[in-house]
Amino acid sequence: MESLDELLVKAEAAHGHLCAGQVLGVRLAMLGCERLGLADPRGKDRKRLAAFVEIDRCATDAISVVTGCRLGKRTLKFRDWGKMAATFVDLSEGRGIRIAARESSKDAARALHPEIENKNQQQMLAYRELSDADLFTEQWVRVPMLAPDVAVKELPGYKGARTSCAVCGEGINFDRFVERDGALLCASCADPAARYWQPE
Repeated sequence: MESLDELLVKAEAAHGHLCAGQVLGVRLAMLGCERLGLADPRGKDRKRLAAFVEIDRCATDAISVVTGCRLGKRTLKFRDWGKMAATFVDLSEGRGIRIAARESSKDAARALHPEIENKNQQQMLAYRELSDADLFTEQWVRVPMLAPDVAVKELPGYKGARTSCAVCGEGINFDRFVERDGALLCASCADPAARYWQPE
């Protein structure tokens, strides 16, 4: 795997700026890949790895840069839980490691570099220097939806039947339809109140 500095340059280019969240995300993803024994997640190991991210912030872009996991490849899964955490899954086993940033990491950054007044600059430097144990918690987990023998629909490369919604007529991929009274509906027509958008 590339060095922290090399990956931070790539993360900055992909994200548009370098910030504490980027440093934390790169470190978090490097640790996840290390724990799974994946030395080349964007190369020879790319078909073995999926990542669940729990926040839609800077760290998620960094995680994607380090791992090569992308929404379009179906290897990056997003759960909007507002947590600085991610789970890295070895698809060959369905086993993963969930890594979360410690709340105490900000205090640790202040204690390590009290001479730096700018919080972002302070954290960016400290997050490069603090140990993994000071920055993160780790927990080995199973991710049943990604076990090869359980949920083929969630795995990269799955090609499900395409159908059309009986209400709006839009196409639905990957069996993401709801069957109601014999009709196949897209999620937004099946439950209009749960839509992220509403017609004007």
